[in-house]
Amino acid sequence: MTKSIDIALADEAGSFYVSERKVYPRDVHGRFDRLRTAAVIWLLGMFYAFPWLRWDGRQAVLFDLPARKFHVFGLTFWPQDFPLLALLLIIAGVSLFFFTALAGRLWCGYACPQTVWTETFLWMERWTEGDRNARMKLDAAPWSARKLLRKAAKHSLWAVFALWTGFTFVGFFTPITELGARLVPFAGSGPAWSGWETFWVLFYAFATWGNAGFLREQVCKYMCPYARFQSAMFDRNTLLIAYDPMRGEPRGPRRRGLGDVLLRGRGLLDKITAYDYVFRASRHPSAADARAHAKGTITFDRTEAEPLPAFTSEQLGDCIDCTICVQVCPVGIDIRNGLQYECIACGACVDACDEVMDKMGFARGLVRYTTQNALDGEPTRVLRPRVFIYGLLLLALLGAFAWGVGTRTPLIAEVLRDRNALYRETAGGIENSYTLKLVNKTERAQRYLVELRSDDAGLALKPMSAITVPAGDVAAMPLIVTAPAGASGRHTVHFDVRAADGSASQAIESSFFGPVR
Repeated sequence: MTKSIDIALADEAGSFYVSERKVYPRDVHGRFDRLRTAAVIWLLGMFYAFPWLRWDGRQAVLFDLPARKFHVFGLTFWPQDFPLLALLLIIAGVSLFFFTALAGRLWCGYACPQTVWTETFLWMERWTEGDRNARMKLDAAPWSARKLLRKAAKHSLWAVFALWTGFTFVGFFTPITELGARLVPFAGSGPAWSGWETFWVLFYAFATWGNAGFLREQVCKYMCPYARFQSAMFDRNTLLIAYDPMRGEPRGPRRRGLGDVLLRGRGLLDKITAYDYVFRASRHPSAADARAHAKGTITFDRTEAEPLPAFTSEQLGDCIDCTICVQVCPVGIDIRNGLQYECIACGACVDACDEVMDKMGFARGLVRYTTQNALDGEPTRVLRPRVFIYGLLLLALLGAFAWGVGTRTPLIAEVLRDRNALYRETAGGIENSYTLKLVNKTERAQRYLVELRSDDAGLALKPMSAITVPAGDVAAMPLIVTAPAGASGRHTVHFDVRAADGSASQAIESSFFGPVR
């Protein structure tokens, strides 16, 4: 029986608190880096540009909470449209399941706000402090004028960007041009923002500065729940970023010009041997691993393993143990140890390994997007039942959402009976009082006409003029229905409300009451 019962969270000194080491991601260039950069520019561009766009004379995207209206590119959503919002959230959830089952953590690697803002803050850090080695030396050096200047420049950029982010965020809920105009100080009285506006700008700026500048990978590893349950959506046919141990092991440095394992005839190792080499290498890290600060998933397994023997150059796999795949990783893990929950599938290790393989004259793909079945030499089915089910469900939900948005009525009409009196007896007969509430959901004023329908002869609506309701407003109008003096009991009535231009109509059923005889 192994000694793996002990908890491996304790460090060498016996403490159960292990200090988090800072990760210094190395700059990398390649196809996935270009894709990630394009995603960052696109997503941040939408976030910062949308509040400034105009549509039909108003802010294109504005969530007007006091008025309980959401304006999105000419569409206005009211509280009555809450089912559409719920449907949109369901669509987002099913989309996550669909893309995760198909291609792993695409959301984490390219679209998650934590990834997008962290990447931006890393760009500013590289501009002010230099590359990976320069940043490590700067942090280790004693304080000096040079270090103070570089740190101040970095934090100044971070602070400005974070404050602009907080300002933009609040600009989605308060008209951003008005918010910007009220930022100008008036005769030393300070910004004319409300307390809540000031709070949310500073709060969101502080959250951006802290999460993207300091917490970074710790948000993904310890705070994000998706990292914990995403494996439940994986199977052996899910696309993921993986290291090929059959080709890469045993790892080690060698001279150039030797050729990869296929060119020099060594071939691929068998699966059991390859994974045994990976396990033993993780238990006995090389000097290169130690210098790269290679880390990985916290484990409770303390199984002992023999160190790897010395191999000749001809016996080595294609991994030269340069650890650049570790150095470029934004969460600081070693992808060679296998799939780990910290991995956000950003593809940085793929670009780094491809660059090294090109320099060595080896074929690309030692670290690549693949499936576990393909890695093990088994048949792969990317298009499988769960993908089709998620895809069909997603299409159905998108169709339902589009139909719901397209068929929304621009008119909401309600008829409320007078609660104070069931009916009134007058010299002219019996009267019932109602209140008609109209909601004009269009962007222009509308005139509405009201008519009464009933199967009972004698019921009539007192003459009334057309009702004019301003754009996006609510209006209330009293209604009186009359009946002859002999009317008694309950009668069903219908109020037909229609726009004068014929753009909308609605029928409301209600009741007319008379005395019981």
